[in-house]
Amino acid sequence: MEAIISRALSDADAFVAGGMDGIIIENHGDIPFLKPHEIGPEIIAAMTVITDRVARNVGVPVGINLLANGSIGSLAIAKASGAKFVRVNQWVNAYVSNEGIIEGESAKALRYRKQIDAQDVAIFADVHVKHGSHAIVGDRSIGEQAADAEFYGADVTIATGNRTGDSVPETEISAVRSGTQLPVIAGSGITAGNAGELLRKLDGAIVGSSLKFDGVWWNAVEIERVRRLVEQVRPLRDNAD
Repeated sequence: MEAIISRALSDADAFVAGGMDGIIIENHGDIPFLKPHEIGPEIIAAMTVITDRVARNVGVPVGINLLANGSIGSLAIAKASGAKFVRVNQWVNAYVSNEGIIEGESAKALRYRKQIDAQDVAIFADVHVKHGSHAIVGDRSIGEQAADAEFYGADVTIATGNRTGDSVPETEISAVRSGTQLPVIAGSGITAGNAGELLRKLDGAIVGSSLKFDGVWWNAVEIERVRRLVEQVRPLRDNAD
């Protein structure tokens, strides 16, 4: 655990020093991921300890993504650690993921959030999430699925590419926007090279792979890559202000 915590603290420090606005803690090293009801207490306990240590060490908001699709566990971790938001990859409807059929957990998650008095924890919900097939809802447009996420209590919607690190197609961003008034952010594929163009169409982004050494998601964060991205984002933010 100490080695894992040390790596998390090091990556978090690099993100913040490079100018990022927030951090997501996720168990991406738990490949292959488990379905939500199979996520063990040891994973939730470890994530809570790591998040608490990181949150105490940085001055930016911290969020949770408990893979795969562990909305209940994410909310528990957030409540215990003071995290401000959770990312839920399948908030409504269903899809066929690498883990099998994953169903939306919004009904259970919203009731659980109220039960533990965590209504101040925001829900970041993917629409048409990566790493899977959406044939189950293939007769419904991405815009309709975005509308579902809003109707079922999400606070932010997320558009992604097909795999980790894949750029978000502009058509996907437009499709998500067509169905919701919620903020739309990117969930994959933002780089210093495309940020200036894509972020004009978005309200924000979650960035991981492109900020790691050699652009590989499991490597450590490279602070110079973070700074280059922030340099591209800053003019867009200044213009928005």
